[in-house]
Amino acid sequence: MFAVHDGEKWRGVWRITMQAQRTSDEYAVWLLALLKMQGIAAEDIEGAVIGTVVPAALYHLRTLCRQWFSVEPLLASARLDWGFSIKMDNPDEVGVDRLLNGLAAHHLYGGPLTVIDFGTATTFDVVDAEGSYCGGVIAPGINLSVEALHQAAARLRE
Repeated sequence: MFAVHDGEKWRGVWRITMQAQRTSDEYAVWLLALLKMQGIAAEDIEGAVIGTVVPAALYHLRTLCRQWFSVEPLLASARLDWGFSIKMDNPDEVGVDRLLNGLAAHHLYGGPLTVIDFGTATTFDVVDAEGSYCGGVIAPGINLSVEALHQAAARLRE
């Protein structure tokens, strides 16, 4: 997901499939067109945060920020001060996507709550009343599950 916030409101939120082989130029063509439709110029972007669990995409996302927006991106990680606790024995093992989901859900709905994300993986994460990340579980996503069932049970149609 890509989004632009102006300090008061969201100016745009866009989703794209994260593919490790997609280049910074490909991201730029797509994103600059969307920004233009919202009346946002590349020069209007003053900062960037990258939160990805696709390590191979990190280089291209960093290059996108540096080359096309002239900003050095902040890399989201469990080591940042999120303003909430990560109640795990090893916080570095928690995917940054799950921390960002928990942060956003708590901001929108308060807590305690369970956050469910149906992406490449299906994740269930628990956030307490104070917004702390308490843990969760991860399972194969729906597409991966359907593909596995199709391959394992020949009579099931894809």
